[in-house]
Amino acid sequence: MATVAGSQGAAGTERADATAWIAVAAGALGALLATLDISIVNSALPTIQGEIGATGTEATWIATSFLVAEIVVIPLSAWLERLLGLRNLLLISVTAFTGFSILCGIATDLTTMIIGRTGQGLMGGVLIPTAMTIVAKRLPPPQQPIGMALFGMTVILGPVLGPLLGGWLTENLSWHYAFFVNVPVCGLLLLLLLLGLPHERTNWIYLREADWFGIVGMILGLGGLTIVLEEGHREEWFESALIIQLTIMTVAGFVMLGIGQLWAAKPVLKLRIVMNRQFGSVVVMALALGMVMYGSTFVIPQFLALIADYNALQTGQVIFLMGVPAFFLMPIMPFLIRVVDIRLAVGAGLAIMAVSCFVSTSLTAESAGEAFTAGQLLRGVGMILTMLFLNQATIASVSREDAGDASGIFNAARNLGGSFALAALASFQDQRMSLHSRRMEETLWANDPRLQEYLAEMSHTFGSMDAGLQSLARTIQLQSFVMTYNDIFLVMAAATLATLPMVFFLRPLPKGLSLAMH
Repeated sequence: MATVAGSQGAAGTERADATAWIAVAAGALGALLATLDISIVNSALPTIQGEIGATGTEATWIATSFLVAEIVVIPLSAWLERLLGLRNLLLISVTAFTGFSILCGIATDLTTMIIGRTGQGLMGGVLIPTAMTIVAKRLPPPQQPIGMALFGMTVILGPVLGPLLGGWLTENLSWHYAFFVNVPVCGLLLLLLLLGLPHERTNWIYLREADWFGIVGMILGLGGLTIVLEEGHREEWFESALIIQLTIMTVAGFVMLGIGQLWAAKPVLKLRIVMNRQFGSVVVMALALGMVMYGSTFVIPQFLALIADYNALQTGQVIFLMGVPAFFLMPIMPFLIRVVDIRLAVGAGLAIMAVSCFVSTSLTAESAGEAFTAGQLLRGVGMILTMLFLNQATIASVSREDAGDASGIFNAARNLGGSFALAALASFQDQRMSLHSRRMEETLWANDPRLQEYLAEMSHTFGSMDAGLQSLARTIQLQSFVMTYNDIFLVMAAATLATLPMVFFLRPLPKGLSLAMH
């Protein structure tokens, strides 16, 4: 996938031509579009739910269907590119993404919406790893850090810009525009792809010799795993027949994927590269990166909605702070990639991400958006350092012919890290809230004069003893909620620090910094 760096316009030169940079811009814009649409509907979800007549549980599938489809297709993108050619694959994906976006915007029922979101996820998932491929193919080694910095910034900005843009469009126009906004962007993207990428022939031999066991197994395995992680908590895990069936499907899928790895002449995805010590450590750190990136964008809106009564737009502004450092660091990142040891950069990034979680462990019932400002800015710095240097390590740690597979595995691992985080945090949240509530209740003694005085005051204020007791229960629930979120940030910090030793398995990047070099 990532063949000779800068081929088709940059090969043998030290500076890429204009068409190469147009292609890189197209890749970055496509990656931004795909990552942005993961979260752009989150702000509008309550409104969409009401208009299409969906229940709360059903509405979660509007977000889940996109994520499942995207995670499934990301590892398949290397095989699809070999089959169709990079330009053909991206033109098909962007055109179809436009159509599915329009379908979502005009949807009047849940079924149509889920079909549209699934299609968006399938087409958008192709745009993320192929952006790294464009950088590797179209830019010469000295200029590849610039392309990778641009790609890394878009992957970070997408998830944090989504809630802000979705909230603004919903508050000022309509939720429909959270989907229609993709249409002009896709039009520009198609133009850039036509100008920047050369035509490549379709190679049907990859269809005839395909690892169908691996392809079907990956779809069943990754799809089933993602749904189990997303829906397991709501369905009470293995108390649900659906979760049991999906787990069986997941195991069967991964068995089929394993059969393909052993028997297929050309496996759909070379999973054995994960056994490479350096690349394996990159995958583990990618899981941690996804955990913090998507975990923080999950818990902060919940906290602000309940404690500070923030609306979607206000919450989006807080989330967006995480993307601000990318604007300031992006101009100097290519220079840092050339001169800073990768182990130092990734280690510093992970440490800063851990600190960003630690500074959010002292929340109170009076906390509002400003309580997250320092943490969000630090998180943004840590993420851009970790993301960009891990992008480089992904390609540098494997051979030239395995670069596409490595890109797919890396990007899928980051998204899976988010799914693991959301599943774990949902269960952890319920357990800790129950624990904190019980512990506070155990400290209350019925004959305590202070408790009796408090209840008498609340009874006088609300007019009855029952109302006073209900007020006390709400106070306990609120405080247990705050303590739980302090615990969540502490766990995310500890989990991030636990991956820090992995940096010692990384090797310094090669001189010349070619994404297509070993």
